[in-house]
Amino acid sequence: MSLASQNPSFEHYQRVIIPNKSGEKLVGILHESSGTTTNDIVILCHGFRCSKDINLILNLAAALEKEQISSFRFDFSGNGESEGSFEYGNYWKEVDDLHAVAQHFRESNRVIRAIVGHSKGGDVVLLYASKYHEIKTVVNLSGRYDLKAGIEERLGKDYLERIRKDGFFDVKRSSGKLDYRVTEESLMDRLGTNMHEACLQIDKDCRILTIHGSSDEIIPVQDAHEFAKIIPNHKLHIIEGADHAYNNHQDELSSVFMSFIKETIDHSKSTAS
Repeated sequence: MSLASQNPSFEHYQRVIIPNKSGEKLVGILHESSGTTTNDIVILCHGFRCSKDINLILNLAAALEKEQISSFRFDFSGNGESEGSFEYGNYWKEVDDLHAVAQHFRESNRVIRAIVGHSKGGDVVLLYASKYHEIKTVVNLSGRYDLKAGIEERLGKDYLERIRKDGFFDVKRSSGKLDYRVTEESLMDRLGTNMHEACLQIDKDCRILTIHGSSDEIIPVQDAHEFAKIIPNHKLHIIEGADHAYNNHQDELSSVFMSFIKETIDHSKSTAS
C-alpha cells in the first residue's frame, strides 16, 4: 500500500535509508513541510513489534505537517522494512539506531527540535536523552518505567525457568504460528535496562513531556507518574479514557503533542534571538 493511500493528507515525502553502526539499513519516511524555509525536524519512533506506519505515528506526522514542521519516521533495525533481526530487548541498540538517524540529519544541517517515541519507543527516546545531551526536547508517549514489569503477561509465569532451561522462549500467535523468539540474552538486556537510573542522567535543561492514557491496558498509567517524580524538567499529561494506542483519542493526543512542540520551537527561537 502506498503512503498516499494510507494517509492522503501527506504532500511531500521521500523514502530515506540510513545505515546504523552495524551497517544495517534503517528505512524511514521524511515528510518535508511545504511553504517554509525552516530546517526544523522532529523524529518519530515506534514501539514494540510495530513500525513507522502505525496510525499513531502517521497521525503525529500529519499534525506536524499541518503546522509546517518536517518530520522523519523510521523502522528500528529488525522491524518493519529495516534490515536486521528482531530482538526482544535491544533498548540500547535502538538508541544507537536513533543516534545514527540524528547524526544523518545533523550532517544535513537540520535542527532536531524533538525526539518522540511511543511505548517502547518512549523508553528509547528517554534513554537517548540520558546518554546524548544535544536534543533538548523529548516526548514520551506511554513509555514503561519498570522494565521488569509486563513480561509475565507476554511470556507466562514460568518464563524465566523455561528460558534458562532451553536458552530461548518462542512466543506464538493464536494460530500457533511463531511470532518471535525471546533469547536469554535479549531478556537479560531488558531486565538490565534501568529506566530510573537512566532518567537521573537526563540534563535539567532537557524538556520532557510524558503523555499516557488513564485506561492503558498494556502499561499502567502509574508508570507515567513515576517518570514525573524523577525527571526534573517534566510535564505530565494524562488523557482520560485513552488506551495504549489512543484509539479513540487521536485528536487529543495530537493537540497536546503539537502544543508542546510549538511551545518548544517558539522558546528556542526566542532564546536564540
